[in-house]
Amino acid sequence: MSALDKPVIIGRSSSHFTRIARLFAAELGVDHSFQVVRDLLSTNPEDYGGNPALRIPVLKTSQGVWFGALNVSRELWRRSNPRLRVVWPEDLDVPLLANMQELTLQAMATEVTLVMEKMAGAGEGTTHARKLRESLLNMMAWLEENASAALAALPPERNLSYLEVTLFCLVTHLEFRDVLPTASYETLNRFCQQFAQRPSASATPFRFDV
Repeated sequence: MSALDKPVIIGRSSSHFTRIARLFAAELGVDHSFQVVRDLLSTNPEDYGGNPALRIPVLKTSQGVWFGALNVSRELWRRSNPRLRVVWPEDLDVPLLANMQELTLQAMATEVTLVMEKMAGAGEGTTHARKLRESLLNMMAWLEENASAALAALPPERNLSYLEVTLFCLVTHLEFRDVLPTASYETLNRFCQQFAQRPSASATPFRFDV
């Protein structure tokens, strides 16, 4: 099988957005290879699989290149057989579920900004950094308060949902990157403990690529 016949996920094992894609690949049983982006401060799009946004993950296939975790996850699902019953963001048509997904993704993006600013040597005491951290704390408090009701409202016949995957990746990544202690988020931690029992979760642990 040639490299283009076998999808290539481009990203980092320490990235929560990359883990979304890798979790979906594992859940769906899609054979693929993994290409590590070595320098997240690189400004060369080719280091990110050609993504002009200089972001990961990226999926390289014989049909072309897919940018971003949601695009990658959808394409992996389309390549899977049989296709699992996946609840996608557009299926969340009530405010609670839609807002749960939105704030999960916003929290993930905010965390990335905090991590990247730290990597670039920016101080954590700037006005912008303080606002980002306050925003993250607000979102985590909302997610903790609403997680039980939101997860219970997901369609029971699903095999997987994008919301569950992203929420798991967010909460577990906060401690991994020492961005925010999560011990106080009892509901979110309980959900993560349950989700972590899935083989796809144990197959895609966060780690720093060497």
